[in-house]
Amino acid sequence: MTRLYAGVAAVAVLAFLGATAWYVLGNRKDDVFAECRQGQVAGGDIGGPFTLVNTSGATVTDADVLTKPSLVYFGYTFCPDVCPLDMSRNVEAVDKLDKMGIDVTPVFISIDPERDTPEALRDYAANMHPKLVALTGSAEQVKAASQAYKTFYKRRDTGDEYYLMDHSTFTYLMLPGRGFVDFFRREITSDQMAESVACFVEASKAAP
Repeated sequence: MTRLYAGVAAVAVLAFLGATAWYVLGNRKDDVFAECRQGQVAGGDIGGPFTLVNTSGATVTDADVLTKPSLVYFGYTFCPDVCPLDMSRNVEAVDKLDKMGIDVTPVFISIDPERDTPEALRDYAANMHPKLVALTGSAEQVKAASQAYKTFYKRRDTGDEYYLMDHSTFTYLMLPGRGFVDFFRREITSDQMAESVACFVEASKAAP
């Protein structure tokens, strides 16, 4: 009887694994971007409407900002190490894509609206890259944008103006008409990012 139960269990497990493999492979076959991904599974409810403030102090929405393929990053200008490195990598990728004839917008959304005023972000964008779109807003607007992209941030309360922020460090690739298609981790190089973005853009053009 024990052997019978074991045999039934084994068949059930094999059937489950087979069904899972069929589902995964079937979905991957339908994924027009399957060959572009950086070893990650994209998807899920990431991205969405936001209302923020640009460096001119004007209120803008995602529809105003994400009109081209865009690399979206959440950080803050006072960040001593992570954000500068990540953003430098992102704009390097944008320059590489420019040389490939692909126009991509780098987007920086501040998680520190208390210090990152439109004026502060104007200087930051001018020093970082001419195509950079830097955005801030009220605490509520920033929180809503962060929640839409499933990002994390938290202020370290030091009791003075030199506080730091803990935050997630993903860069999100957004395509017009498709929204979120993939994200990039910190270890991805500018060459890898440019190659992957180019793949997504070309696949998007070819897809129905």
